[in-house]
Amino acid sequence: MRSLYSVADLEDWDHRIFEKVQEFGLDCYPQQFEIYDHNQMLSSMAYSGVPSHYPHWSYGKTYEKQKTLYDYGASGLPYEMVINSNPALAYLMRDNSLLLQILTIAHVYGHNDFFKNNFTFRTTRAEYSIDTFKAHGDRVRSYVEDPSIGLGKVEKLLDAAHAVSLQCRRNLAIRKRSPEEERNVLIEASLPPSDPFQSIHSRKASNQPNLNKIPPVPDEDLLLFIRDNNPHLSGWEKDLITIVHEEAQYFIPQIETKIMNEGWATFWHKRILDSLDLPQDLQWEFIVRHNQVVRPFNGGLNPYNIGLAIWQEICNTPSPEPVPGKDGASGRLFEVRESDRDNSFLRRHLTEKLIRDLNLFEYETRGDQTIVQNVADETGWRNVKETLLKNAGMNSFPVIKVEDADFGHNHTLYVVHYHDGRDLQLEYAEKTLAYLNQLWGGEVVLETALDGKRYLLIYNDGGFSTKALQ
Repeated sequence: MRSLYSVADLEDWDHRIFEKVQEFGLDCYPQQFEIYDHNQMLSSMAYSGVPSHYPHWSYGKTYEKQKTLYDYGASGLPYEMVINSNPALAYLMRDNSLLLQILTIAHVYGHNDFFKNNFTFRTTRAEYSIDTFKAHGDRVRSYVEDPSIGLGKVEKLLDAAHAVSLQCRRNLAIRKRSPEEERNVLIEASLPPSDPFQSIHSRKASNQPNLNKIPPVPDEDLLLFIRDNNPHLSGWEKDLITIVHEEAQYFIPQIETKIMNEGWATFWHKRILDSLDLPQDLQWEFIVRHNQVVRPFNGGLNPYNIGLAIWQEICNTPSPEPVPGKDGASGRLFEVRESDRDNSFLRRHLTEKLIRDLNLFEYETRGDQTIVQNVADETGWRNVKETLLKNAGMNSFPVIKVEDADFGHNHTLYVVHYHDGRDLQLEYAEKTLAYLNQLWGGEVVLETALDGKRYLLIYNDGGFSTKALQ
């Protein structure tokens, strides 16, 4: 049964929790909370929690699917949603019990601290994020309402841009070189090393780079490359591509830190509530709710479970160099929170012991059978860890880079799949190439490997085709 509470009760608990946040040394943006009913939460989920998002049919589809699952009891709703913004914005479910509201308020402050301090979020410009989304929505609506453009053209282009929006740079903390800078690097790399005895040595052949090639080096920002190099795009089309790209950049840090972020928020909600001296009835419910959050999933990984276990292990391993103002354990925690993302977090801190304690294993589905491939024994644990790393963050998306914008000198866009042992699914590759063909306005060729052999996947006016390479 839902515990009865008032807004004043929530304000009181928020005040007590924030005192603990400060005591433990968390560094947060100002925090705002809103209370949502289930319909509002479903709408927020459909739009990834972003207020005033631009319209697109796929968000309505997501809403209807989630609402149907919720209405028939096949899916629940999150206790909360947190927006990476400054001030931070969080939605609390109205139907939560008092204890759930207390737990989620503490959990939100953990996310807030992570958003503000983890290095991957520094490019998101949190102080402008809400206004940016509102501006994006206004611009898209203006194109929809423009008689010369209209809904059909807008949604067709958004469909194509959404399909490749995550084919972009993954580490946004590293500045991308301009084409001119890349050419200068190529020129410098082509020069022979300094030779004080050059007059008596034979001259080595110089390997001159092709400085006219576009791009000068492979480019992983597909949408931006198309925007900047397809001369047939109109201004509104370039603007829509920019909007989709910018919103993808906003969400990439959340994809890259899912396990860290959820584990961090869970670590702190537990630590905060353990320190609050809860009344006995709330304490019992807290034990139950917390265990529900961190319990292992059947057939998948629970990021709360894995993330919490790793943060607890780090907490028990103090840093050899204390962080000013923090004890050894806390110093180590805050150091890792700032400098890692899921891939480095798992690689550095997911130990053989933790893999065994968490009972992680690797499996695959063959027909209607589930086959266990590796368990956490003396040899299998490394394979389990490597498989987890290959699917952490953006590693679950294939890396595709533009190699040549004028392949064969006929405006063909030549892109390369950087194969990592996982073949592309042809059904999805064909649909994606069709969208690339639409955005580029010409033939698109994708080089990849299938079953150990190199292939070209081609999409042009004649449709989709494949060609084996020698």
